[in-house]
Amino acid sequence: MARIIMGIESSCDETGVGLVRLHDDGTVELLADEVASSVEQHARFGGVVPEVASRAHLEAMVPTTERAFATAGLSMSDVDAIAVTAGPGLAGALLVGVSAAKAYATALDVPLYGVNHLAGHIAVDTLQHGPLPAPCLALLVSGGHTQLLRVDDIASSITELGSTVDDAAGEAYDKVARVLGLPYPGGPPIDKAARNGNPSAIAFPRGMTGPRDAAFDFSFSGLKTAVARWVEGAARRGEEIPVDDVAASFQEAVADVLTAKAIRAAKEQGIDTMVVSGGVAANSRLKELAAERCAVAGIELRVPRPRLCTDNGAMIAALGAHVVAAKRPTAPLEFSANPALPVNVVSLS
Repeated sequence: MARIIMGIESSCDETGVGLVRLHDDGTVELLADEVASSVEQHARFGGVVPEVASRAHLEAMVPTTERAFATAGLSMSDVDAIAVTAGPGLAGALLVGVSAAKAYATALDVPLYGVNHLAGHIAVDTLQHGPLPAPCLALLVSGGHTQLLRVDDIASSITELGSTVDDAAGEAYDKVARVLGLPYPGGPPIDKAARNGNPSAIAFPRGMTGPRDAAFDFSFSGLKTAVARWVEGAARRGEEIPVDDVAASFQEAVADVLTAKAIRAAKEQGIDTMVVSGGVAANSRLKELAAERCAVAGIELRVPRPRLCTDNGAMIAALGAHVVAAKRPTAPLEFSANPALPVNVVSLS
């Protein structure tokens, strides 16, 4: 008998509620994906303010939940299980979602699962492209995370192959956008500007690509600094800043490193399927270069549509469905959010 899984996401600045149907054959069908974003409230600060995010989640949780059920044409009594982001993320923001999930699970007397936000970004691909082959490689690129992950079982076995040692790719986009006078968040405006620029105009550095560097780790702090110094130098000389060329050259450096390391990891792991996910996965150049390099390497590339790449409740519902299907233990009602939850912990028990 098909089961309805509700997912709640509140790790950063999006309040997400998703509903999926888990079919008997293990496939997962998306029924509703409603999101309330507080990004505009953070824009004037140039980044997410934790207290502002937490308050926004409090205000948005119930209305977002109501919209999700209205979209799906379901009632709360139809829910068979609830999954909620337990971490990683902002402590206060996570606690809002966890508290709501506990309240709903208690009121409905249904199982509760505390799941990993990062694993959710991978699981969401199954809503568009079907079951994940095992093993597969995941390149997770977002505002707070840049990781290469080996996924042997989305419900229980994820291994980190590499991660960022400083800024995540999304953070670098935000900081470079600020240097160029572009709005926050930086990803979309830089991507837009880069389309009119020359990606070879400026030779920005490719971090952690030397022979002695960790093969699958990333670093974008030096790239961000290089962009800032280049812009400062041009301004000091009284030159007009070629925003489009700077954006394109910066974006090319990011996409080059991300895709090169991902292809290398897939080859070394003997994996022929790659999933690119997270908010930066919506970036046009990253998708284009990943497609080119995967085609040459004979690797199948899967990228969720942009709406599914950013933080949302659908990804948590999808992961919850896989955890339910795998008959993983439920979370104890007294569990708390873990802002530093490691990616290998897919669900709490």
